[in-house]
Amino acid sequence: MKVLTAAEMREVDRRTIEMGTPGIVLMENAAHRVVEFLAERFAPLAAQRIVVLCGKGNNGGDGMAVARQLFTRFRPRRLDVVLLADPAALKGDAATNHKMLEVCGCPVGREIPAEARMATLVIDALLGTGITGAATGALLEAIREINQGFPLAKVVAVDLPSGMPTDTGEPVGEWARADASVTFTAPKLAHVMPPNCDHVGELRVEPIGSPASLYEQARLALVEPAMFRSLLAPRAPSGHKGTYGHVLVVAGSPGKTGAARMSGLAALRAGAGLVTVASRARDLPLAPELMSGSLEDTGLAALAEGKTVIAMGPGLGRDATTEKLVSDAIRDFHGPMVLDADALEDREYGGGAPCILTPHPGEMGRLTGKSTAEIQKDRIEAARGYATARGCTLVLKGQRTLLAFADGRVWINPTGTPAMGTGGSGDVLTGLVAGFLAQFPKEPDEAVAAAVYLHGLAGELGARALGEKSLIATDILRYLPRALETAVEACAGLPDGI
Repeated sequence: MKVLTAAEMREVDRRTIEMGTPGIVLMENAAHRVVEFLAERFAPLAAQRIVVLCGKGNNGGDGMAVARQLFTRFRPRRLDVVLLADPAALKGDAATNHKMLEVCGCPVGREIPAEARMATLVIDALLGTGITGAATGALLEAIREINQGFPLAKVVAVDLPSGMPTDTGEPVGEWARADASVTFTAPKLAHVMPPNCDHVGELRVEPIGSPASLYEQARLALVEPAMFRSLLAPRAPSGHKGTYGHVLVVAGSPGKTGAARMSGLAALRAGAGLVTVASRARDLPLAPELMSGSLEDTGLAALAEGKTVIAMGPGLGRDATTEKLVSDAIRDFHGPMVLDADALEDREYGGGAPCILTPHPGEMGRLTGKSTAEIQKDRIEAARGYATARGCTLVLKGQRTLLAFADGRVWINPTGTPAMGTGGSGDVLTGLVAGFLAQFPKEPDEAVAAAVYLHGLAGELGARALGEKSLIATDILRYLPRALETAVEACAGLPDGI
């Protein structure tokens, strides 16, 4: 699913109108989608006490169209429509919807009446994606009323909560609370990136008539199972362990052997046919399904022969020996590589098979010479800039893990939970990425997306069952089968090409 900036959304709307769909039709379609959501979530609407708060822009026009449809179709128990602007200041489609609302007999006030404080449903149509800077004046007061003045009400935002910045994660002022947000055509950055995404409530993305061709080239996207649906298909009856790739996990050192074991097991759970774990530690507590090799006795070159993917780094230790191992592997191995933790170094990666880096923000800071705070301030550009400059795929871990590609695309992963902030979850992700790459080396982008999405989803399922504080890294593998089933179910019934 594509994700749009405010500027991209304005351009899509402009071109849609230019192609022949009038703006008033787009506004009416948007209102229909909002009302459909309200009817689904808050039935019967006739029993609700509803307040619709409108600003003077297109977002307010959407709100007035919503109010007209509620008034004419559902006749709520009480409906208060409040315009926080001089009607004379309305322009274009917003002015037209205000006139239609008056013509149909629905009163429009300029202040919130005292009786409306007992509303059960508030529709926030004050400010949309066109906001620049902080809300002020009457609009700010209305936002504060939404947040404090309706103790019984659920709040549904039209497009996004009023006052919330569309693109940046940096708060610039106060914004309205929301239990749900109904947006149109595609999600915006505010809907999917922290901290804003924590405040939009349930997100519903609805079409209103803009052709997908107008935004199919957008460089931001939200990861969803449909993107890697082909990787979830049943295996061919003739498949065998040699069909699904052989992963070499180079990980672990004295005192950190668990990292090697978790990465190896994760590669197997992801579906790799064979996994060999090579370590600097002599005695690895490996599962019986894992093969092992000694870096000191055998050497990396011999261990890498015949392998499909190499994953390096978890628990390996940071010293000159590790640096040489990584450099030799990048120089001599011609298949995909996954580099994490101690194997992460700032270097050029382009020109060969895909190289996937999986840093957390602190490691990303080390790679770029920036502080963790600087990385977190603009995660998208930090990830995109590094991936394009170094010719790699970069998985920047954290809330809403990012997948940045060398061509400038960035995919945003919606799954995950704070419960996964526990030692070893990154080692599990390294193995999952390697395991999917081993099976699907010709679909590297989709393989990485599947690993990241399912890793987060398995964590969510595990936290739901075990609690956020009790989840440990190996529980992610325990719930991976259910995560796979959930992803398959999400793809069921989708037409080809979706």
